[in-house]
Order: sequence, then C-alpha cells, then structure tokens
Amino acid sequence: MQYKVNLKKTEEGYAIWCPSLPGCASQGGTKKEALENIQDAIISYVEVAQELNQGIESCYVEVKFHNHAGN
Repeated sequence: MQYKVNLKKTEEGYAIWCPSLPGCASQGGTKKEALENIQDAIISYVEVAQELNQGIESCYVEVKFHNHAGN
C-alpha cells in the first residue's frame, strides 16, 4: 500500500510525516534516512491501529444540514 508523505528540510536534516495518518511522523539526517524511517513508522502505526480497532463495529451515518438563514 502506498501513503503520501510530506518532507521538510530542517536544520537537523528532514522532518517527514504522513498526512493521512494523524500523528505519524519521523525524521532523518538525510532524505533517504527520513523515507526509511517513515516507512517503519507507518508500519507500526497501522499495526497498532489494527490492534486497537479489534472488536469495534464501524458504520457510516448520513448527516443532513439545515439552512437556518431564514429560508
């Protein structure tokens, strides 16, 4: 599976994070190192999320917004 990541050059190297996985971030001295580190972070993130979600039922709910502007 592929995840989009964002890289930012810092004074120490590179900060890297995955916008679709809140809180999933890492860093590295080089771009290559940062990319390797975020791969490990994403794997750990997904594994923990799967463990935490065991036994949880999910569904979708439709929400309708009402116009309260006097119409």
